[in-house]
Amino acid sequence: MVLGLTMPFYQIIYSLPPFLTAALLAVMAFTALGRGRRTPASRLLVLLCLLGSLLYVDILVNFNAPSASVALATSRIAHLFYPFLLPLFIQFFHAYLGMRRRLLERLAYGYAVLISFCAAGGWIISDVRRFAFGYFGQGGPLFFLLAGGAVFVAVYNGIIIYQAVLWEDRSIQKNRLKYVFFGFGLLGALSSLNCLTAFGIPIYPPGAFGFFPLLVFAAGVFLYDLLDMGALLRKSLLYSVLTTLLMAAYLLLIFPVQKLFKAFELTESPLFPLALLVLTALGYGPLKQRSQEIIERFLAKDRYDFRRTLRHVSQTIATVLDKEKLTRLLREIIIEAMKVKSCALFLVDPADGHYYAVATAGAIGTQTTLTADTLSVRHLMKSENALMKQHLLGAAGDKHADALLGELARMEGEVVLPMRFKQELKGFLVLGEKCSGRMYDSEDLDLLEPLCCQSAVAIQNAHDYQALKALNRTLERKVAARTRDLQVALAEKERSQEQLIRSESLAALGQLVAGVAHELNNPLTSVTSLLQSAVEDLQQWDGGRPVDETLLEDLRFADKELARARAIVASLLGLSRQTQTYEEAVHLNSVVSDTLRVLYNQYKHRSFNIIEQLTDDLPALRGNFANLGQVVLNIVQNAVQAVDVRGGRIILSTRYDAGARQVVFSCHDNGPGIDPVLQRDVFKPFFTTKPVGQGTGLGLYICHQIVEKHQGTIELASTEPHGTIVTVRLPTGM
Repeated sequence: MVLGLTMPFYQIIYSLPPFLTAALLAVMAFTALGRGRRTPASRLLVLLCLLGSLLYVDILVNFNAPSASVALATSRIAHLFYPFLLPLFIQFFHAYLGMRRRLLERLAYGYAVLISFCAAGGWIISDVRRFAFGYFGQGGPLFFLLAGGAVFVAVYNGIIIYQAVLWEDRSIQKNRLKYVFFGFGLLGALSSLNCLTAFGIPIYPPGAFGFFPLLVFAAGVFLYDLLDMGALLRKSLLYSVLTTLLMAAYLLLIFPVQKLFKAFELTESPLFPLALLVLTALGYGPLKQRSQEIIERFLAKDRYDFRRTLRHVSQTIATVLDKEKLTRLLREIIIEAMKVKSCALFLVDPADGHYYAVATAGAIGTQTTLTADTLSVRHLMKSENALMKQHLLGAAGDKHADALLGELARMEGEVVLPMRFKQELKGFLVLGEKCSGRMYDSEDLDLLEPLCCQSAVAIQNAHDYQALKALNRTLERKVAARTRDLQVALAEKERSQEQLIRSESLAALGQLVAGVAHELNNPLTSVTSLLQSAVEDLQQWDGGRPVDETLLEDLRFADKELARARAIVASLLGLSRQTQTYEEAVHLNSVVSDTLRVLYNQYKHRSFNIIEQLTDDLPALRGNFANLGQVVLNIVQNAVQAVDVRGGRIILSTRYDAGARQVVFSCHDNGPGIDPVLQRDVFKPFFTTKPVGQGTGLGLYICHQIVEKHQGTIELASTEPHGTIVTVRLPTGM
């Protein structure tokens, strides 16, 4: 027969409270025993729940005992163990609060042994009495000792919990203490009120309603991890509590179903139990699954929003290369997504190895700079796990844990998450309390730790990018400085080249001075002699006679010679001008003519021919007359020195290349030519094929520099069977 079919409905109602309380205590005990952290408080809680569950089973058995003797026997057996609940309550609260009152605990256990001994003799429970809800044990002559102890324990635990709540500053711990107080504190108080029924007062035992404070405690376990179980185990506890409540609902529904089947006279049918079983399976299973789905959806809502936020953040921080903007973004996201009161992001300074708070929000405490020797920093370097205050509180009394707790207190931090890049601690994230007062759990860490890893990579990338930008700026400054230096050096080089050109030009002209002086001396001597003769003739001239034709011829010859001297001087002055303008109009034929006039004294006594093939009507160049004269002078002078004294020939030609819009000058001699191996070096400075002391090696180099300044080209080549041709191309407009 299915449970409840032979039990009156009112009896089910009376039995449900102790059943729920016993079931919830058992669920908590086995959850904490099998999966919780092994702390003194958790071990004591397991014993407390197991013993409490057995005692509530005793109440449930007494309510449904078939006779008074059975109820009395079970009640006396239960009260052999019941006194030990009192010292267990005291020791549990001491361990949870970190209190050390060994004397009181020993006295409480001695008291429990004494009461248990008295219970064995029947002095605690003397009889049982039948009430509307069932049998319940009645107090004996010494029951007042048990009742007084229960009241004392309830009051004492309430006082120490209340004081701890008042003294606690952290909202998380304060909320945890409140849940413990309203959970097991209220459970102890309700259990102590069972003494009223034991004294014969006809009321339902208040302790049977212990499932209410246990549900509050279960909520605290889930929200604040009172037993340090972790998120997965807290969900398991929540589902176990849900299963217990659904079982209670099943017991309540079974009676109306029985009435319904009885009305149709189906209760005696053999199909009734099977139908009831099928109905239960079809209803209970889906209801439980649906309830779990609702709870999962409710619990996962914030997690889903946070995950979505983190995905967005991960995509965003990958594109941010500004370090300050990135740290500010992380701070804002953490504050908004995690709903925390404070947040601080510490990053290492490579210069000194210290960790500085670069982005903060809320009250972050007084410690904003940490060295690498700080205990918390060393802990994060050695361990890859987050540093959580709630875990350290469970190890209170340990010197290392106490020191870490002190540093966390100075940072106002509840959890510290490392930020690593290539196994190096680049920084860490310090989070304060949640605005909700809830604790950080493993699910929070599962979401935050990947964010910290991605943030470490993003911050390192931003740091590298900024370092690269700084290096680029430094390089740009260095390049600008070097450019200025090069410009100065180039200007100096140009001044040196110009000075060299002037020096070489003056040196070349200096070599011509003797010849030019001799060339000027001849016409001037002739002119002087003729003028002296003309003066004598004029002194003897009779005004009545006509002018002597010979005198006129002498004067005409003198004027011609003076004109020749003036042309030589003009050519010499033109080739020796020191102006550096490149915008004057230059006629290349005039440059060639002036050069030949200045060089005439060097070749007039030598038996070779200089052939001029100058094209008329050449367009004018834009350049420097003196510099171009120096080019032609050097080229022609080299040709004069290269050809044989007899049979030599130099052809000087000019022409206009209309397609290239260039004026072309060429000097072709029939000298020995230049070895092709040496031709590539002829325009280099200080290169010469002449004997030592007869050349500086700067002539053609200076020609090359001058032609380049005129945006032209100069080429040298050997001709067949022998000889050399030098070609200069100059644009008609610069």
